Amino acid sequence: MTGTSPYHLPAGRARTGPYAVDVGPESAGWGHSALRVLELPPGGSHTFGTGDGEWIVLPLNGGCTVAASDEFGHDTFELTGRADVFDAVSDFAYVPRDARTTVSSAGGGRFALAGARCARRLPARYGPASGVPVELRGTGECSRQVNNFGAAGVFECDKLIAVEVITPGGNWSSFPPHKHDEHRPGEESVLEEIYYFEFAAHEGTPGLGYQRVSSSGRGRGTDVLAEVRDGDVVLIPDGWHGPSMAVPGHHMYYLNVMAGPEAERAWLIRDHPDHAWIRDTWPGRPVDPRLPLYGAPAASSPSSAPAASPSAPSSSAPSSQ
Repeated sequence: MTGTSPYHLPAGRARTGPYAVDVGPESAGWGHSALRVLELPPGGSHTFGTGDGEWIVLPLNGGCTVAASDEFGHDTFELTGRADVFDAVSDFAYVPRDARTTVSSAGGGRFALAGARCARRLPARYGPASGVPVELRGTGECSRQVNNFGAAGVFECDKLIAVEVITPGGNWSSFPPHKHDEHRPGEESVLEEIYYFEFAAHEGTPGLGYQRVSSSGRGRGTDVLAEVRDGDVVLIPDGWHGPSMAVPGHHMYYLNVMAGPEAERAWLIRDHPDHAWIRDTWPGRPVDPRLPLYGAPAASSPSSAPAASPSAPSSSAPSSQ
């Protein structure tokens, strides 16, 4: 079924100009969430207007300079970045709506631009890698690592929520399947979601995985069963999503970008009733010893410590990414 769903975009299908991936409200047919993956050669740069959206610039590989200008002033941030998504936590930069932003890179690289339509203008800010909470969720074959760089309650945005998930080869994540397509105060929030995938190769052989989305009876009746590879995207306007399955021998990475119409910026989910019981099997079982693949680095100085949660890996939390 690979490539047969309009919600599965194999690598290259969403390419536009300098962007290896360019998904926004217009192309996705929804209201808020957006993702671009910018590819820059050594010495390259790209300028874009943020328009009515807020954006986080997150290095996938390589480092860059982010410069943002608007009527309130000019800000420049130097991002150290990383070798790749399986190597380290990355620093990042937040740029507000209605700004002109330039991303430039002396060494070249690939940079995710996670975005969301928003109403409020928040100040441009730098997010140090040392401030990213690295969380371990699940146990056993459901173990995964979550880098909560843009999670609600960690880094302030108006609408945007973004996290990275690393699933060791052979494990399942986004399990139990869950949804967030219904307004149920205090229990479930309405969020559009984008999954962007990368995989660790083994001796030159590319990795792969599988992604499932099934209808919840709401919205578009989204249904996806896709083999996913490097650079693939899955759109989730509604429905139960999960599991995300990493084949043995190849770690799986995905970047989750979420936003929606709710007044409160919160990630509230409902587990699929047929599979929620799996959580009861987790206590007392060890987390996969391969995790964490890495932790957040220590802050280099007191001045670089962010107003965010601690960076040490935390234990399993009641969530499904």
